[in-house]
Amino acid sequence: MEARIGRYTLRYVDEGSGPAVVLIHGLAGDLGAWDAQVQLLKPHFRVVAFDNRGAGRSTQVDEPVSTQDLARDTLGLMDRLGIARAQVVGRSMGGAVAQHMALLAPQRVDTLVLCASFARLDPLGSRVLLNMREALEWRGSWADHARHSVQNFVSSSFFNEQPDKVAAIERLLGGETRLPACYSRQNEACQQHDTVADLPRIAQPALVMAGTADPICSPTATRMLSAGLPNATTEMFEGASHFFLMEQPERFNRLLLAWLLRHTR
Repeated sequence: MEARIGRYTLRYVDEGSGPAVVLIHGLAGDLGAWDAQVQLLKPHFRVVAFDNRGAGRSTQVDEPVSTQDLARDTLGLMDRLGIARAQVVGRSMGGAVAQHMALLAPQRVDTLVLCASFARLDPLGSRVLLNMREALEWRGSWADHARHSVQNFVSSSFFNEQPDKVAAIERLLGGETRLPACYSRQNEACQQHDTVADLPRIAQPALVMAGTADPICSPTATRMLSAGLPNATTEMFEGASHFFLMEQPERFNRLLLAWLLRHTR
């Protein structure tokens, strides 16, 4: 399905019924990143997942964009779908977008679930994102970008012990069809995202989840995020990296479902 939001068309899925949960994907990928969670949650909730502008099958334009712009898009999609308020789940860049939603329209966000996300990237995370962007810009190939980047998303043990799954992730990253310029613009949006001073204004319950071996959203960035949120609960995934949702899916799905059910209005 598609919805026109301002100048942009956003592709989305809308499944299940009941209290709303909105899922926001990260810099890499599209709404397909949430396939397992849509199936998990739709017996209990109305679940909406969508492609951010500049990703998947949503409008792609080479232009500056910020995480706040993407938050306004998401609130506009909620308007279009008649969703007054929702629990919002974001991974990586999607968690940065969710923070701005809570700041722009606090009455519309019941809780936040922030997965491998950040209020501000630390120097390591910033360097990793810059290196991945430069690899794509220099090579001009999504397959080469994936080959140079995949090790940033999973832990060393997962990389060494799960070669078939690593190869599947690499194929997924290398199969992108989006404009490389849109990736670069959103990569820069992540670099510029900084809500550290604003976090005390986000009063909603927030579940922060992160991997201890994540170089993109490191434990340093996670501590900054958790410490700034007045009502945060933090769950660390020992030995897992940026894609801890794939490395430890059973624990992630259990925590996610329990949180959303517990905080259903």
